[in-house]
Amino acid sequence: MCGIAGSYSKNKIDKQAMQKATDTLLHRGPNAGGYYLDDTGKVFLGHRRLSIIDLSTTANQPMYSSDGRFAMIYNGEVYNFNELRTKLPEQLWKTHSDTEVILELFAKYGAESFKWLNGMFALAIYDQQNHKLFICRDQVGIKPLFYYWDETDLVFGSELKVIKELLKLEGKQAALQINRTAIPYFLHLGFIPEPLTIYQKVCKFPSAHYATVDASSGKMEFYKYWKAEEHFLTSPVTSEKEALPKYKDLLFDVVQSQMISDVPLGTFLSGGIDSSLVTSVASKLSTQKVKTFSIGFQENKYDESPYAEAIAKHLQTDHQTFKVSVNDILELIPSLLDVYDEPFGDSSAYPTMLVSQLAHQKVTVTLSGDGGDEIFQGYGMYTWAKRLHNPFVKALRKPAYLLTQMMGNRYKRGGALFNYPSEKHLYTHIFSQEQYFFCEKELKDLLVDTSFNFDEINTLHVVNNNAEQADLQAFWDFNNYLKDDLLVKVDRASMKYSLETRVPLLDIRIIEFGLNLDYNLKVQKEYGTKYLMKKVLYELVPKEMFNRPKRGFAIPLKEWLQGPLKYMITDYLNDTIVKEYRIVHPEKISKLLAEFYAGKDYLYNRIWLLIILHWWLKNNS
Repeated sequence: MCGIAGSYSKNKIDKQAMQKATDTLLHRGPNAGGYYLDDTGKVFLGHRRLSIIDLSTTANQPMYSSDGRFAMIYNGEVYNFNELRTKLPEQLWKTHSDTEVILELFAKYGAESFKWLNGMFALAIYDQQNHKLFICRDQVGIKPLFYYWDETDLVFGSELKVIKELLKLEGKQAALQINRTAIPYFLHLGFIPEPLTIYQKVCKFPSAHYATVDASSGKMEFYKYWKAEEHFLTSPVTSEKEALPKYKDLLFDVVQSQMISDVPLGTFLSGGIDSSLVTSVASKLSTQKVKTFSIGFQENKYDESPYAEAIAKHLQTDHQTFKVSVNDILELIPSLLDVYDEPFGDSSAYPTMLVSQLAHQKVTVTLSGDGGDEIFQGYGMYTWAKRLHNPFVKALRKPAYLLTQMMGNRYKRGGALFNYPSEKHLYTHIFSQEQYFFCEKELKDLLVDTSFNFDEINTLHVVNNNAEQADLQAFWDFNNYLKDDLLVKVDRASMKYSLETRVPLLDIRIIEFGLNLDYNLKVQKEYGTKYLMKKVLYELVPKEMFNRPKRGFAIPLKEWLQGPLKYMITDYLNDTIVKEYRIVHPEKISKLLAEFYAGKDYLYNRIWLLIILHWWLKNNS
């Protein structure tokens, strides 16, 4: 795991400025740094290394191909690199790193080789002979990559701060204009979806794509090398007899491949299905006690650490728990904007940072359980997707909504799901209301500029149009929420502490297998959701240890906004701040806050998003 930065310009590049921009990623790669400028002075590659596999200096980057033609920088891990070595039987290897395998495969096979890579990665390769730059991101978007392109200059990096720093050093801060198009998405979803960022002319590099930049012509072109829709229920597997042993074998093989490391490794263990499955398989495969880490809260109703501790005891892991207090979160509050660089509304970023800090004291690599919910129907919103497409519910949804608004908070909150603007926007509506964010109607009242349109993000490209609505909603999550919220949260939170986090449940083989599974192999009456996952897990950990409701990995935000975090409402949602940025109507915020304090405490996430937005604007305008 590392940090990469690079640039192409039709003019000469300031190498010193690019080196400084690269070094903003020191937290991603504290072990070594390297820099490359081509002989024309128009292409730069920079790298910060966190040494994981082959700790020798020979594996440092930029790395050059054995024929001297190609230079490469790379962030991530490719888990099938030993298998891919067999494609180059004549190669004389200098290292045992995955970096060299990727580079030499490209030297022989070109961009065709990208589709063979199974892992998490963002990379750039420069062809010094043909003066052509290749940039690529993994199939799912596990590893981040941003780019700025103005037809003259291209700047790219693992985090937005690379682009911000370079433009500042070159006196081009004015080029970073606020992208107001992104703001309604943020308030609706809690994150800014690909390809948007909070800045104009700065984009998230698309997952499952590579791009070429011709240094002679300055032309940039994108190519898609993997399509999730080609694996989504195109020939559904319906037989449990076929699916269960295949999934079990895949899972064990995947975890084994992701435990390869030349530095200490552990797992995050929340006590839920996903992290417990990964940890139990890792424990079965490991020859020594697996190190496990979890977070607890002093507020009992948010605290799942006793469950994690019980599972750790059963698996005989070397377990550590960190009990979070409000003071621990308060100490981290100021760091959020610097860690995420743009407005990011997922408050579980804070406990994720804390568990990463805890793990970093003992290990350099962790395995996480992210990805199980989206592939195996883990969220309650998928049930709502089925429910809202029921003809009976459709006919009665408007009176049902009005009725719920005369009832208690629980029903008011749930009833909002009936109040969707149109069926073509149901994906984002269901998601936003499950997260207690602003619906479209609320945004029309709240925002000064109401020209937003959510048509595109609600468009799913699928081959099987007869899929269950629950499967379609989960596929939307896979393409959006997973990539632009959950994976972003974990990447930035862990890399803040120079900790590599791997996600076995998002191995490309498991994804392709899971996307093609029939709904009845994901949801079953006796087991509920995540049926196949639970069948494997319950062979390793007693089923009784999971007889409890599913909880998210969240802080007590609802309570803390009325207590120790109330100062953030005062500081960032006062009339002076709100009027200065003219994003929302001040009187609408006043009304929202009055309703929150009067007892509508389910509005807390809406308030949190407004705090984050205005806090970011105040610090970055």
